[in-house]
Amino acid sequence: MAQNKIKMLDLFAGCGGLTDGFMQTRQYEDIAAVEWKEPQVNTLRKRLLEKWGKKNAHESVLHFDIQREDELFNGWKNDPDFGTNKGLDYFVNESNGIDIIIGGPPCQAYSIAGRVRDENGMEDDYRNFLFEHYLSIVDRYQPDLFIFENVPGILSAAPHGVKVAKVIPQEFRKIGYEVTNNLSEAIINAADYNVPQNRRRIIMVGIRQASFHNIDIQKMLEDFYSHILPSHKGKRILTVRDAIGKLPKLEAYWDDEHHSKRQSHSTPECDITWHIPRYNNRRDMGTYQTLALDIETGVREYDSKKIAELYEEKIGSKSPIHRYHVLEADLPSTTIIAHLHKDGNRFIHYDSKQARSITPREAALLQSFDIDFEFVGSRGNVYEMIGNAVPPQLAKALALSVVDLLKKYKPEKYA
Repeated sequence: MAQNKIKMLDLFAGCGGLTDGFMQTRQYEDIAAVEWKEPQVNTLRKRLLEKWGKKNAHESVLHFDIQREDELFNGWKNDPDFGTNKGLDYFVNESNGIDIIIGGPPCQAYSIAGRVRDENGMEDDYRNFLFEHYLSIVDRYQPDLFIFENVPGILSAAPHGVKVAKVIPQEFRKIGYEVTNNLSEAIINAADYNVPQNRRRIIMVGIRQASFHNIDIQKMLEDFYSHILPSHKGKRILTVRDAIGKLPKLEAYWDDEHHSKRQSHSTPECDITWHIPRYNNRRDMGTYQTLALDIETGVREYDSKKIAELYEEKIGSKSPIHRYHVLEADLPSTTIIAHLHKDGNRFIHYDSKQARSITPREAALLQSFDIDFEFVGSRGNVYEMIGNAVPPQLAKALALSVVDLLKKYKPEKYA
């Protein structure tokens, strides 16, 4: 008899980076997902329908505000923003329950950068309270296991003077789940897992105590982080060139005629979607070319001080942070972030002749999305959803590791 697939629910699903990685293993069934931003919802529905053959994706990917719990669980009708849906209970009951919940509340509020920008030390940021709804859904459906992904800054965040790193394990324990007592071991770098990008994230695995009788769950979690997950590391660290080096080059335009039409680069003649950069003005193109050439030639005179001086010279104002960064061809990328939807100054292509910031497709490849992954929305939408996504290759490694863990410690159900 064929092994049943592991039934999963994805919360704060975004465009589906986590879901896609789990689906790539062919060992999971996507029961439902919840996301409140429409372009992300449309992207995930399209991927599930066209890539993974999920015929009811338009219903099972719930476009809704997770904070409206009664309706989320029981369904809603004729909402002006979210239409009509049967609710999560319907999909979970149809599948006779779920085995795993994956996802994590939006991470901006927990990030150190987010705290610096918030005058009230995050106390008023609604995103700090989204965790409570994640907790509520886990409590309602009682899966054997959950995956909670977030930024490492969550470990030091303390809205209202309470450390998030203390609150989260306590709150999960109240509803019958354990996470590792050593949360620092849950911080991993996506670059170790076939993602051409340095991206440190905390991956909390939560284990339902009632599902694993007579097992030391802390030892089980130590096994996961020390042995099982590392066994799925990539064979080598992938680089920016590995990810985007074979894409068609884009010719830089410097003439008045093109720039009067807001065209800074050629459009590639290929079937690859989203490989078109945003418009770059000639001032920025000159800066990008200068900085890329500095690395290409090996001169490397542009340290942080000189980059700050260049910014002041070009823009006419000072900046306390580094405004420019070239992605080095033979290293992993720096962390791809949602700020890309505002500008690409910290994501300059390594080829000085192209004199540009990266395209949405390049950002997606650096996040380890497959080249056939189709995004739905405006360019800004797409940059944002890519920057906020969990890299699918990291998700795939997690998914395989969870399979190993469940087969080892609950063979009667999963082996």
